[in-house]
Amino acid sequence: MAVVERIDAPEAGAQAAEPDGRRSRQRLLAPGTLEPIGEVELATPGDVEAAVERARKAAPDWAALPIRERGRILERAVSVLLERQDEWLETLTSETSKPELEAFAAELLTACDALTFYARRAHRILADQRVPLHLLKSKRLKVRYHPLGVVGIITPWNFPFILSLNPTAQALVAGNAVVLKPSEVTPLSGRLVAELFEAAGLPEGVLQCVVGDGGAGAALVASDVDKICFTGSVETGRLVGEECGRRLRPCTLELGGKDAMIVCADADLDRAAGAAVFGAFANSGQVCLSTERVYVVDEVADVFQRKVVERTSALRQGPGGEADVGAMIHGPQLEIVERQVADAVARGARVLCGGQRNPEWPGLYFEPTVLVDVDHGMDVMREETFGPVLPIMRVRDEDEALMRANDSRYGLSASVFCGDKRRGEQLAGRIESGSAVVNDTGMTPYGIAEAPFGGRKESGVGRVNGEAGLKGYCHTQSIVVDRWGSKDEPLWFPYTKRKERLLRRLARILWGTPLGRFLS
Repeated sequence: MAVVERIDAPEAGAQAAEPDGRRSRQRLLAPGTLEPIGEVELATPGDVEAAVERARKAAPDWAALPIRERGRILERAVSVLLERQDEWLETLTSETSKPELEAFAAELLTACDALTFYARRAHRILADQRVPLHLLKSKRLKVRYHPLGVVGIITPWNFPFILSLNPTAQALVAGNAVVLKPSEVTPLSGRLVAELFEAAGLPEGVLQCVVGDGGAGAALVASDVDKICFTGSVETGRLVGEECGRRLRPCTLELGGKDAMIVCADADLDRAAGAAVFGAFANSGQVCLSTERVYVVDEVADVFQRKVVERTSALRQGPGGEADVGAMIHGPQLEIVERQVADAVARGARVLCGGQRNPEWPGLYFEPTVLVDVDHGMDVMREETFGPVLPIMRVRDEDEALMRANDSRYGLSASVFCGDKRRGEQLAGRIESGSAVVNDTGMTPYGIAEAPFGGRKESGVGRVNGEAGLKGYCHTQSIVVDRWGSKDEPLWFPYTKRKERLLRRLARILWGTPLGRFLS
């Protein structure tokens, strides 16, 4: 079962246009009700190529604007977003069936923060930097940041607005033109980004949005862009990385996760249980940073499990209103969740609550599920679930918890709950992940604009957000200027024995004496 239906779909491998010129269309269904909510026309590879060409033509004038002026567009976008938040929220909730509060907090609130952060700080982050030289005092070093040109951005369906807006805003304020390809599962929410910047006064052509399927995404990766920013599955990310490698083109890959939580014996179990439930079931578990594995020290496992089950059983699932957990967004992902739970049960896991589709609602609702007696022989402990499932495993001590947490091909984020914050920080630092938190959910780092975010292992390549993420949309250029203007340099021709003796003596002084080592 899916939430999209192709209309006049071409055969496998064909273009997204029929021989008679009619374009393929796609009908969208609301995940919570499976009722139609609209139709979209799918872009062809030719449409993608044309969009890149338009962006390429618009890029130089946009890059020539001062950073502060580009930032003012972002600030105007915040005003537009606040004025039209009800309209935006209606589109988001109808297309994803998220609870309204969750959609507002995770998509719109974070968008306002990200836009404001980069609008007000980009001019400082990307300003020319004078770097003092430790040895060659006769030179001056300046580091400059230039826009790449045109950035291709491919985004997923789980947070279709913020995960499209965030990289787009960073690429734009850095001076690039952008071609955005949102997920075909949630194209209406992705298109809101283009509508937002158009309403904010972004010059024509600087941001192109192409709605298409995987063929359009592949065309964008193979097109004449200067960088690809991809958020999605490991399997697709690997293909994107391979293509970018062949073209010697930079890419940022934000991929899957299997985030671990470690609960120590001295942890605040009420807070740990609350974080585990939120971390596992927010957005129906469809978060790359979801808590997908919990390792709890045996002596507190019974109490922790009881608190988790109490909180999970109190969750309200359904459409709209004050529901806590909404529908899943994509039918094939729900089927993956069902298979993993069935595999775990067949291998000896016990279901303490949930474990099936919610029979009360007609849409893609899977009950918030808590599993115990799990082990690493089960798919639910090895493969990304991306759904509302929380497996809890007892461990002997913190060392075993750390070993189990690192026993994964993923390394996105993790969390540690520990009464001793210093010990908790030490444990977090030993987890093989791109980010980690102490006494909070692993989803926290992505919501902090200053924090560079990305994964290790198969969870991704590169970083988004913060200074590192913003500078990733730029060429870094070093400019060295001679300060004194002498007619010659010691290492220029001609080479002489006298020069060699002087250099040998200088090396002994600089790196062979205490004073020299201090000066160098």
